[in-house]
This record gives sequence, C-alpha cells and structure tokens, in this order.
Amino acid sequence: MNGHAVETVEHLLQNGVSATKVHELEIHDLDASKLTVTLTKSPGKVPELDSKEVWSMKSNTDHMVRVTWTDDVGWHAPTIEPYGQLTMSPIASCLHYATQCFEGMKVYRGFDGKLRLFRPDKNCNRLVMSSARVALPTFDPKELEKLLKAFMKVDGPKWLPKSRPGTFLYIRPAIIGNGEQIGVTAPSEVLMFIVAVGWPDLSSGTPPGAAPKPPGLKLLASKSDVRAWPGGFGYAKVGANYGPAFVSHMEGRKMGYDQILWLLGSEYQVTEAGASNFFVVWKTKKGKLQLVTAPLDAKVILEGVTRGSVLELARERLVSGSKYLTSEVKDLEVVERNFTMLEIEEAAKEGRLVESFLSGTAYFITPVSAINFRDQEIDIPMGDGTGGYYAATLKKWLKDIMYGNVQHEWGVIIDEE
Repeated sequence: MNGHAVETVEHLLQNGVSATKVHELEIHDLDASKLTVTLTKSPGKVPELDSKEVWSMKSNTDHMVRVTWTDDVGWHAPTIEPYGQLTMSPIASCLHYATQCFEGMKVYRGFDGKLRLFRPDKNCNRLVMSSARVALPTFDPKELEKLLKAFMKVDGPKWLPKSRPGTFLYIRPAIIGNGEQIGVTAPSEVLMFIVAVGWPDLSSGTPPGAAPKPPGLKLLASKSDVRAWPGGFGYAKVGANYGPAFVSHMEGRKMGYDQILWLLGSEYQVTEAGASNFFVVWKTKKGKLQLVTAPLDAKVILEGVTRGSVLELARERLVSGSKYLTSEVKDLEVVERNFTMLEIEEAAKEGRLVESFLSGTAYFITPVSAINFRDQEIDIPMGDGTGGYYAATLKKWLKDIMYGNVQHEWGVIIDEE
C-alpha cells in the first residue's frame, strides 16, 4: 500500500469506518493505466483565433476526463469521454461546504510543431495539496500528469493544430465533493474532472470590437477587504478563496481598474493582485536594484507556477556577467520578503521605482501601469511605453520554453502518435 492509499485509509477512519471494515476493503489509488477512452460522435468546431468564442472562455474541447472516488473503493478507473454536463444531488458537499479545489494550466502548440505542457508536475503537486486542505482525498500526482497527457493526446491535435503555432488552450483540472452529505464532514464521494477551453491572450490582447486599452494594468489597492491572512488557506487553490473576492473586483472594474491589489494589515502589506502574483522592480535607497515579491512562508499567497519560474530564471540569468544582460536589463537582487504600499509610494516619489508586473497562468506576465492607493494614483514606469524591460525579458524567456524556441526541461512534450 503506497502513501496515497494510506492517506485514504486515514480518511475512512476519520469518517467513522471501523478499522476491521477498512482492512477488508481494497483501496485503490489513482491509476492512469486503467484509463478508457470513448470518443464523441458530435465533434465541435474549433473557434477562430482571438474570436468572440475564444474571449467568452466557454469554447470547450470535445472531451473531458472523469474519475470518481468513493470511500469504500478509493479512486475508480478514469475515463476520457465526450464533454458533457455534470449532475449531482442538491445536498452535494461542494454546494454547501466548498469542498472543492482546482488548477489552472495551459497546453501550447510550439513553433517546432510539438505540443507541450509547462511544468505540469508543479500543478499536479499543488492540486494534491489543495485537495488535502479541504478534506478531499489525495492521489499520486504523477498519475494525474499521465491523465493530462492522455487528454491532450486526444484533443490537442484538433484544437491546437500544427497550422496554428504559438497558440494555447487553458486546462482546468478540478476536484469536487459530490457525495450526498448535508452533514459537516468530509464527503464520501468525490469527482475529479479535467476540461480544456479556448482562452484569449489576456497579457496583451483585447476582445473583438472593444476599444484598444492603454498598455499595462491599473490596480486598485484594497481598503477594507482582505483576501487571505496568516494561518489561513490563501496558499491553497480552493474556490472559497475566489468567490468572496469578486465583490471588490467588480467594484474596481466599475471604477476603471483591472484588478485589486490585495493589502494586509495596518501597514498595507502587499500580497497578490487579483488571482496573480505581484512583482516590483525598484532601487533601494542605497541604489541597489531589486526584484521583489511577497514570500510564501506565512501561507498567505499562492505558490504560483509562473511566479516560481520567474524567480528561478531571474536568479539564474539576471546576475553580474550574464550573457542575458543588456543596457536596459541589468543584474539585480531577487528578494522574497514582506513589503508594503508605503514602500512603493515612497520609491515612486523618490524616483526609485523601475517597474511592476503580474505573473500567473491567466495573465501570464503583464505589466502594471498604475496603482490607486488611498485614493491617489501612483504611476508606474513602463520602460519602452508598452511595459517594463524586465517584464518583457522574463515573458520572452518563458514563451521560448513554452513554445519550443529553446529546449528546456520545463517544457514537457506530449506524444501525439
């Protein structure tokens, strides 16, 4: 019995199943080798690039992955089947107690003709962590990665044809407690599913028919609302972290701002921007150039896959003597620490603020042009006018990996044969 099966046994014992009964059961871990595939008889039409269908973010691919978990069996055999609606009881656990978690990732059609996932092991491991945080069963993340590859082997060639290099799909793995349990307890039945949808380039594009927007995102610093707090669960990718934030987000949109910059405490500690990680480049009072972002140790922010990749590349390449440095992109110190809007405000007033950007799956790498803090707008330098030089450089490095312009271990190739 492996570690994941042991955790499932513990889950059963915690839910009142006797030790004798548990030992009589054969508890199954997630096993991609048991996958069966049923192809659709009603294939959909692939939307045109950057079309209204893509911007609606509702254009699903033909198929989906489904895997059931029950407390008497563990993980059942996974299936790839035609995309369709879910049905569940009105007293399903996820509808009442937010026993739900998810991931967001993309699959890319490279300029070399190959399909790639970007660091899928990171997303799979994070989904295991998020699942455990809301009392859902865990699993072997390597088996989930196998399911993702199998899914994209089925739908990738059609929905990301080789004739469209440089394009991507958004993939959403999710786990929900769909057992009939109105009581306050861990669900006895769970559904894992994976869908893929067309997704626009939020980092630079605009919807068809919309007036072009000035480059960069405008952020509204939160005033009274708090997204996450030390000792909470802001580090997990669970639905309960997102719904309550929509009120502030929509109010900010009405005021002309793209995202909320979430602050914490009386010192206005900077955490995240919307559902993205936040970075600032500035010079210290002693003239030292730094790339700064919030730390993970207090478990307030999400450990973003793009965030981690930015930090790793910056520490590797933005160093003295590096071949990647230019007249605009100089070496700097990479810092993960708590910092405040008061520091950003001061740096702006003193001319030490260099640039700012967001990172995440949805917005990728997107520059920030302004932050409204305490009803005063702070203008953020934008380098060449379209964005900061560091944001543009990091974005290019990551795109080169994602689309196969350079071969890198982070770009995981999907076998389409």
